[in-house]
Amino acid sequence: MKKERVLCIAAALAAFIVVNGFAGGGRQQETPRVLTTDSLTLAIGGEPDEGFDPCTGWGRYGSPLFQSTLLEFDRDMNFTNDLATGYSVSADGLTWTFDIRSDAKFSDGQPVTAEDVAFTFNTAKESGSEIDLTRMKLARAAGPTRVAFELTTPYSAFVNTTVSLGIVPKHAYSANYGQKPIGSGPYIFVQWDKGQQLIVERNENYYGTKPVFKRLTFLFLDEEGSFAAVQSGSVDVAMTVPMLVRDITGYSLLRARSVDNRGVSLPATKAGTFNADNLPVGNEVTSDITIRKALIYGIDRVGIVRDALSGYGTPAYSVCDGLPWWNPQTRIADNDGAGQRAALDAAGWRPGEDGIRVKDGLRASFTLIYPAGDSVRQAITMAFAQQVRALGIEVLPKGGSWDDIGLEMYRTPIMFGWGSHSPMETYDLYYSKLATTGYSNVTNIRNPTVDRYMDAALAAPDTEEANANWKKAAWDGTTGYGNQGDATWCWIANIEHLYYVRDGLDVGNQRIHPHGHGFPVISNVKEWKLK
Repeated sequence: MKKERVLCIAAALAAFIVVNGFAGGGRQQETPRVLTTDSLTLAIGGEPDEGFDPCTGWGRYGSPLFQSTLLEFDRDMNFTNDLATGYSVSADGLTWTFDIRSDAKFSDGQPVTAEDVAFTFNTAKESGSEIDLTRMKLARAAGPTRVAFELTTPYSAFVNTTVSLGIVPKHAYSANYGQKPIGSGPYIFVQWDKGQQLIVERNENYYGTKPVFKRLTFLFLDEEGSFAAVQSGSVDVAMTVPMLVRDITGYSLLRARSVDNRGVSLPATKAGTFNADNLPVGNEVTSDITIRKALIYGIDRVGIVRDALSGYGTPAYSVCDGLPWWNPQTRIADNDGAGQRAALDAAGWRPGEDGIRVKDGLRASFTLIYPAGDSVRQAITMAFAQQVRALGIEVLPKGGSWDDIGLEMYRTPIMFGWGSHSPMETYDLYYSKLATTGYSNVTNIRNPTVDRYMDAALAAPDTEEANANWKKAAWDGTTGYGNQGDATWCWIANIEHLYYVRDGLDVGNQRIHPHGHGFPVISNVKEWKLK
């Protein structure tokens, strides 16, 4: 982190503490602040670089907060209505029609109409952002409260997009919308002091269940800054990491289950080829499936969670553990060191003088890059490297920038983090035609059977049939992208999202969290209350 950024964070925290009368320094305040429904102060995540525009990605991994969405997930990951009152899909799967409520208003008093919904989706498609609307041809208003989405091909996962894309006002949208958003969600934007804080207030005209708390202040602090804010008693909720978990008077620790996973990409093809951008593809060691399966089956995930995460996580066996499209058969019996050593021996990988295996002059050794500055990924990488050495495989940890990773990820294993509330993440990681394009299918695996299952999932007439095909893509008893099949990812852990929560505050029943971008803990902010 740059010195200027550190100073900015320190100044913001100090100013907040002084203004609000909290004790300074690193000590716990002597008289804890009394919680009221007037306000909460939160330090729960990073600042969005591009502001709060859903059309460019805001809210994708959490709650858009200021904006309504057509649908939302309940705690059990079932689809429920938000702005929508219902929807239908044509027999050919090419037209989705949503009816929306007539009593919703934007924070400037203007009604929310089907025109606004259509405008939002068309704008998001044109933005070329992380929101995948490539299969949507057009969104159009079919009446004041009815919107139709015309697709180029059947796309069952379109329903997941309606949960994450917040609706923006056509009449008030511009290139600078994200700097001062107008929406129809449970809170209204008040003030954004870049690099320091965001202030929002309850939307008194919100059509749904109104939040209990009138004002929320989000402080943009790093891990150490958030911990210092908890120690001083100046925040009510603060995200933290396993290395900074302590017993602090006046706070309890929320351990939120997540699908925010950490896993190692294992390039599946031999070195020597290049992708369309002339970046090198393939790895001589990990292209051997015996090596890949030894890594996947030979590690002790429980031990890594214990040692690297202080127990704050669960073993991971896929990119979507516990979600409706997850195949439970991907959960394997790991920690099979003896069996995997025997398999490596049989495949010709024999231990050398230093204990590292060699086959035809090739050492079972590869670099594993993790994002520099990410303490959690670094800890998992080190624990993983230590464990696999007992298999006779040498992993050389290396911290790198995201620019470094972008140049190396098709030929060098990377400690990645994923975790989405959409099955399209599995599509992006394993579909053949996406191989080595951006962050999609970085392992360059190509399995026609997996592709057919995924195509069938997308063309399915309902979510139940779609999920059945997503599960078969992972493993159908014969083949699949999962651990028993192609085995191109060594999934290690789903990290728990950890928060210090001030005593007296009830943050409701948290649904399973996605990847940590955004503010997933406030997805149920309408449930938050005083105990």
